[in-house]
Amino acid sequence: MSYISNTADQSQAMLAACGLSTMEDLFQDIPKRLKPRSFNLPEAMSELEVHSRLKRMAGRNAADLTCFIGGGYYEHFIPAAVDAATMRSEFYTAYTPYQPEISQGTLQAIYEYQSQICRLTGMEVSNASLYDGGTALYEACQMALNTTGREQIIVDGGVNPIYCKILESYMANHAEVKLTKIPAAPGQAQRDRIKAVLCDETAVLVLQNPNFFGTVDDHSDLVEECHKRGVLVIQLVYPIAMALLKTPGEMGVDIAIGEGQSLGIPLSFGGPYLGFLATTKNLVRKMPGRLVGRTVDRNDKECFVLTLQAREQHIRRDKAISNICTNQALCALRAHVYMSLMGREGLRELAGICHARAEFAKARFKQIPGVQVAESAPTFNEFTLRLPKKADAVVGELVGRGIVPGLPLGRFYSEMENCLLVAVTEMRTKAEICKLAENLESVL
Repeated sequence: MSYISNTADQSQAMLAACGLSTMEDLFQDIPKRLKPRSFNLPEAMSELEVHSRLKRMAGRNAADLTCFIGGGYYEHFIPAAVDAATMRSEFYTAYTPYQPEISQGTLQAIYEYQSQICRLTGMEVSNASLYDGGTALYEACQMALNTTGREQIIVDGGVNPIYCKILESYMANHAEVKLTKIPAAPGQAQRDRIKAVLCDETAVLVLQNPNFFGTVDDHSDLVEECHKRGVLVIQLVYPIAMALLKTPGEMGVDIAIGEGQSLGIPLSFGGPYLGFLATTKNLVRKMPGRLVGRTVDRNDKECFVLTLQAREQHIRRDKAISNICTNQALCALRAHVYMSLMGREGLRELAGICHARAEFAKARFKQIPGVQVAESAPTFNEFTLRLPKKADAVVGELVGRGIVPGLPLGRFYSEMENCLLVAVTEMRTKAEICKLAENLESVL
């Protein structure tokens, strides 16, 4: 970008206007320990020199880290065709269909994405996408509150703590809403604890499958119990796992949500990502965001339209469902292209590979003295290890060896300082799993 410098005389004139004498005086309120050592910048460099210097600096970073981190965001292989299709200018410049009559291509892509999300989750209707999985959780809870008129939200202990923090932040302004959290514990949902807090004021129960600890669960019994009491059920799901597991629709869940990053979207330092939300037809008018539908025009030609727009830009503010749910059209397009390329059998094969390699890893880790694999219930591609020392320290040592072994759970739960959450996708080979096991045994 262009850079316009000030001359020494101009700088002094501006300082004088502020009643100051030196440039350092501008920053006198900043504690000395937080100040840079000097404002004397080096001589300017040419573009070529800057590029060469940055390249040398980047070369000092640890390269080729083998990563076993999951916790809601996963490293999956992305076919080159996803970039080839979605980086066409007619797609990435069409941010969102504010003028639907001239956005038929974008609307059709969103419609196809919605259809795929419905097939993946077993639900009846999907919106055009949301910001991310955490936002989808808040939007789904708000949807349940609006539907039932009740004020209690129950969150199972297996729900992703990152998403829970997002939910708590959004709900901070809703003093009337009571947020009840079930204590976290590796394993399936704690039925007795959940049923003990269900009451006439409960609007919704939030579950996750597989849960944050990687455990697979069939929540059909909890869904049935909730529906007897007029309580809605939200289930947070990992889309790749849906190719193998019982879907939210098959369990009778009211709202299915999740993070769509694993559907052809790179990790990208935290975003942009994709939140998906699917529900039943009877809740469609409580659903946030946009809904694209297919119809015919006056000449009986197929066309696509925005069937539902529930934001405050579109309808009277007091009738708006939400005001933060701009759809992630380009990310949704990537998910659509990815799912189209993979197909039903491709997704099923991918999920099978992830599960099989995770099972291989569990068997290998069981051979390490002092290491316990938490397996009170089946897992998909993620599982919890109990180590004989603090997981943070183990991670620090292994990163120095070029391996990120997983997510230390002590960062979220004080009583789990020795627990490590390990995720295995198709990107991790058996050789890499064995290398992790060997290095973990060495460190321990």
